[in-house]
Amino acid sequence: MAITISVLKEAPGENRVALSPDVVRKLVKNDYQVLIEQGAGERSFYRDAVYTEAGAKVVDRAEAITQATVIATIAQPDDATIDQMKAGQALIGLLSPLTDIDFVKKLAAKKITALAFELLPRTVSRAQTMDVLSSQASVAGYKVGLMAADHFSRYFPMMITAAGTAKPAKVLVLGTGVAGLQAIGTAKRLGAMVSGYDIRPASRGEVESLGATFLTTSVSATGEGGYARQLTEEETAQQQAELEGFIAQNNVIITTAQVPGRRPPLLVTQKSVDEAKTGTLFMDLAASDLGGNVAGSKPGETVTTPNGAEIVGAGDMASQLPASASDMYAKNVQAVLNDVNEDGKLVFDIDDEVVGELLATYDGEIISNRLRSVMELPERKSAEPEEPETPAEDQDDAKGAD
Repeated sequence: MAITISVLKEAPGENRVALSPDVVRKLVKNDYQVLIEQGAGERSFYRDAVYTEAGAKVVDRAEAITQATVIATIAQPDDATIDQMKAGQALIGLLSPLTDIDFVKKLAAKKITALAFELLPRTVSRAQTMDVLSSQASVAGYKVGLMAADHFSRYFPMMITAAGTAKPAKVLVLGTGVAGLQAIGTAKRLGAMVSGYDIRPASRGEVESLGATFLTTSVSATGEGGYARQLTEEETAQQQAELEGFIAQNNVIITTAQVPGRRPPLLVTQKSVDEAKTGTLFMDLAASDLGGNVAGSKPGETVTTPNGAEIVGAGDMASQLPASASDMYAKNVQAVLNDVNEDGKLVFDIDDEVVGELLATYDGEIISNRLRSVMELPERKSAEPEEPETPAEDQDDAKGAD
């Protein structure tokens, strides 16, 4: 029996879709059955007819849920969807396991297999094709650079005209991970003078390779695998104080620092916002219900301060470029499916270094040790392989060798 992959229509406000027609075509070619909820791809500019041409079957939501072996989604599904699922079905997507423990417990209670992209061990080379956080951050960084130029009240590039010369905008990007580097590259291509800041000194080469100036403070926070670790309160205060000077020298500040499952670090303090010149633009890519990098930012809203600065809560940038973002997301989903497909069946090896961490829940248990730590559960140990018994004749040979 073929593995059935179902794709559901996302909630209002989310424009992406979990599978693109191109990936559907490849899955069908590899003997998967694909069910698409009617209208699921419309906000990504993929109509139902395109999915049908790719080999998928367009169905209503109830059929997509009940007939699925695995449901692929962008964001966490609503309670009504989970209530319709049954034990043994799988769910894959951005499920917010580190911030919504009750949702995880509900999945475990129903014995739903949940693969959460936030838990993926991103430094394992085999996992890189599955890395949704990086692929979507790349889209978001590009889009936020364009949005910054659109919102800014002046030119980004230097413009020499008969009426005089316009100076280039000074853009500061705080956080130079995947999103930050894309924002830097986009702002540079638009002609701005760009600086990039990061607490990881190793980022200097990447920033300078894009033609930007690298800035850092006396606070260094290089963590495991090249990722930034969380700062202490003392380090945070020191970082904020030193950043104030950088911020004051720039016209546009793009912030991109996020810690999955935790409140984003506050990089731009209220003092920096209050002292910003009229027309200064803050683009907060980390804006969410958990908070943001900029004091006073609100997700999905533009806040104008009393001194005439603007703070844009730009936490949904990947959703604002839905076709490209969905294309990349779908390839990440496909990579996971390929990894767990063994002879036409989904096999979840909980002791595998990638799958074992990607799994939030399996067969009623919490699997990922990262998630278990957040839930204050003991670390799950991998099963020890049994030692094969030595045949009697081999034991005699071994004694003879002594």
